[in-house]
Amino acid sequence: MADTAAQRDADEPGTAAPAPRQASPVVVVKKYANRRLYNTETSSYVTLEDLAAMIRAGREFTVHDAKTGEDISRSVLTQIIVEEESKGRHLLPESFLRHLIGFYGDSLQSVLPRYLDLAMAGFARQQEQMRRSVEQTMVLPFSGLEEMGKQQKAMMERAMSLFSPFRPPEPSPAPSVEDLQAEIKALKQQLEALRGPETPPKR
Repeated sequence: MADTAAQRDADEPGTAAPAPRQASPVVVVKKYANRRLYNTETSSYVTLEDLAAMIRAGREFTVHDAKTGEDISRSVLTQIIVEEESKGRHLLPESFLRHLIGFYGDSLQSVLPRYLDLAMAGFARQQEQMRRSVEQTMVLPFSGLEEMGKQQKAMMERAMSLFSPFRPPEPSPAPSVEDLQAEIKALKQQLEALRGPETPPKR
C-alpha cells in the first residue's frame, strides 16, 4: 500500500523532484584566415556581436585558429571589448585603462590578473544586489548619482594603489584661506577652553 501511494505521488504533476540541470557543452569556434568565425555547434558563421550575446546568455566557448588549432580566445575576447567600446558603450574608465597599461612589464604584472579575476568574480556573485542598488539610484537626484560616482572612483583608485606601494603619493592641494581661518578659530577656542573662566580680580 505504501509503495502504491509513493508511486501515485511520483506520478502526480509537481511532486517529482526536478532533474538536475546539465551544463551546456563548451562551444568550439574556429577562426579562419579571412577573419571569419565559424560556430561548430550551429554550423554557421558568426560575428563578434554574436559571441558577445553568447557570453551574456551564459554560454562558454573557445576560439581556435582553424589552421594551427591554437587557442586564441583571449585575443578574440579583447576584440569584443574593443568593439563594444567603439559603439559608445564605455564600460572601462580611462583612469582604469591607464593603470592597466602601466602594469604591463611591471614586477606585479603576474599578480594583477588574479586580483582582477577575484574582484570580478565577487562582483558577479553580487550582481543581483548591485542591480537593485542601481535601480534605486534612478530615483535619486543628480547630485546623489554624482556622489555615488565619486565614491566608486575613489574605491577603484584605492584598490589600484594596493599594487603600486612604491609610487610616490599625489601631492595634496594647498589649503584655502577659509580653511586656514577656520583652523585658527578652532585653535583659539581650544585655548580659551583650556584657560577656563576668568576670575575677577580681588579688591
